[in-house]
Amino acid sequence: MHLGKSYKVTEFLIWTRRQIYWLLIWGCVPVVLYKLFAFTWLSVPLTIVVLLGTATSFIVGFKNVQTYNRATEALDIWVDILGKSRRWGQIARDFVEDKQLSRKLVYRHLAWLTALRYELRRPRVWEGAGKRFNAEYRRFYRVPEWERDIDELLPDYLPPSEAAQALSSPSVPTHILSLQSTSLRMLHTTGCLGSHFYMELHRSLGDFISLQSRAEGFKNFPYPRQYATVSSLFVKFFCLLFPFGLLHEFDKLNDGMTGFMQGNMIWLVVPCSVAVSWMYTSLEQVGESTENPFEGGANDVPISTLCSIIERDLKEMLGEQTADPTVGVIIAL
Repeated sequence: MHLGKSYKVTEFLIWTRRQIYWLLIWGCVPVVLYKLFAFTWLSVPLTIVVLLGTATSFIVGFKNVQTYNRATEALDIWVDILGKSRRWGQIARDFVEDKQLSRKLVYRHLAWLTALRYELRRPRVWEGAGKRFNAEYRRFYRVPEWERDIDELLPDYLPPSEAAQALSSPSVPTHILSLQSTSLRMLHTTGCLGSHFYMELHRSLGDFISLQSRAEGFKNFPYPRQYATVSSLFVKFFCLLFPFGLLHEFDKLNDGMTGFMQGNMIWLVVPCSVAVSWMYTSLEQVGESTENPFEGGANDVPISTLCSIIERDLKEMLGEQTADPTVGVIIAL
């Protein structure tokens, strides 16, 4: 997630430059045909284009509101995980008699966080992180889950036998929560954990299962394809027709013009159509980059950074030290 003040205009132009190239080329086509080849019948009534633009703006606006809500709710999930993880570490530290057992509970929770963020970073066919304009922007930030394999990290938090079992499971984070539940039951049976705090930790496990399911819901179920498709089609259709709707209007401006621009006002269709169409295509591209909050894009929920913050706080509760949580943040803008 972009955590700076704002995007620079130059960055935004570079990010959308391929759209600008196509709009520039397409904007020239009707002008050349109209001016040089006298295809004056190509002009489309501006009223039709305006009506289409109005409908398109409603569709694109609706999509952007919905994708923003998806990103906001996904962030709320991880803020809940942050708060409940701190509570987990506090209870595990203060109310488990054996400090080594406390450490195991905390580290198993860190293993769950690691497995969950790796699970959420796995690509899906509908995600756009692999598109060229998004892939090029990755030079400004890191996606730690794509730099190291989970097999290298999980043994840092779990005993070898537990790590091997988890890695062989179809759902690594779910298996780790199951191991955590079994461990709590054994601690309670042996008297190492009182009934009240056992129930408190067990309730927290239920919360983690619920939060994991909600996060996986955003990952595995995209913004409805029918709305995404109609929004994209409307924007493309509007951008195709818009320069044709300006031909006759700009041609009429020649009547009151003198000097160099006399008879050449039609060429202003190109920059005007590019400017207006670029606004629509940029809104569409922004909405698309926001609809999948865990795909590894610049506008994602910063789950890598949040996990680092949780790890730092829980290890500090145990009297251990860790590095500053800066991974996953865009730091060069």
